[in-house]
Amino acid sequence: MSRFQTLQPSTLSRDAFVKAFADIYEHSPWVAEKAYDLGADASIDEIETLHQRMSDILLSADHASQLALINAHPDLAGKAAVQGELTEASTNEQAGAGIHQCTAEEFQRFTELNDAYKAKFKFPFIMAVKGSNRHQILAAFETRIHNSADTEFKCALAEINKIALFRLLTL
Repeated sequence: MSRFQTLQPSTLSRDAFVKAFADIYEHSPWVAEKAYDLGADASIDEIETLHQRMSDILLSADHASQLALINAHPDLAGKAAVQGELTEASTNEQAGAGIHQCTAEEFQRFTELNDAYKAKFKFPFIMAVKGSNRHQILAAFETRIHNSADTEFKCALAEINKIALFRLLTL
């Protein structure tokens, strides 16, 4: 089990906890609020334990809440990235995957795929990009766009939970 390096969640007040973990799930502080409300015992000082709690909260949420969280995520290599409007975590994640180094043709392909994906599924393509490069991301995009809506919805939730773990591991 891994412990947090910069904080000890069990010692935080509700407000401090929510502030510290509000954007682990993109623009969705309700996950942190519910995680705290389940009890702030010493078990949540372990990254994996807190991650499992937060993952369970997302997976047990109603469809509308899950969809809102999915839709809170930015497009990969989208306008928000180009215009510098991403959260710090999203900026770092996309930069780590080399998305900022895309050629004009690659940005165009990302735009085409983002538009086609959202037209088909009514939510953005979600992928935990840490450890991937822009070529692998484009390949995943090209493959996943052919999935069913139900498969992609479940995939989006699983990818969001991976992103959350990566974010927790930085704290």
